[in-house]
Amino acid sequence: MSAESVSSPPAGPAAAGPGRAAGPPSPTAPANASPGALVRWTVDVINAHDAEALRQVYGPSVRARFPMRTVRGADDLVAWWGTVFAAVPDLAMTIEGMAENGGRESGEVFLRWRLAGHHTGGEWEGIAPTGARVDLDGMDHFVVADGRIASNFVVFDQMQFARQVGLLPADGSRLDVGLKSAFNALARRRRR
Repeated sequence: MSAESVSSPPAGPAAAGPGRAAGPPSPTAPANASPGALVRWTVDVINAHDAEALRQVYGPSVRARFPMRTVRGADDLVAWWGTVFAAVPDLAMTIEGMAENGGRESGEVFLRWRLAGHHTGGEWEGIAPTGARVDLDGMDHFVVADGRIASNFVVFDQMQFARQVGLLPADGSRLDVGLKSAFNALARRRRR
């Protein structure tokens, strides 16, 4: 599988300014698309930072399990993406690999991706903006039923994220070594 860049400039209300049109209309989800085509469209919309357009592909009881929490329902998932776009205004997602199983309008998609941007906007999962560059690798498992995303299971390295935004010290730093030493001393004490 080869890397596939799927990024486009942000559109929608954020692209509008005084005296300018609000930008192009929200994209329309592909009709009768294979699960893989539907996921590719979803990544394009994520890169356009159009959270509201994502509502078109979420099933009524969609469930997305992220490492930090589970989000249920299209309204909550659209709102979640809105906070991500606000927190990382230059967010871009690249498809690194994709595998599809199933037929027309129903099946599963496994997606390996890379997400990059700068945490300069709002809070992200309770973490105030740090200005740090975020560069994460992750994987999704989408289940598509009747042409809509029914569930998504997302995996990425939370420690990698925490180190990048400064929540955890850099690997091998003096602070990291001290933290691990203190933790190990506490663990030994608890075993007694």
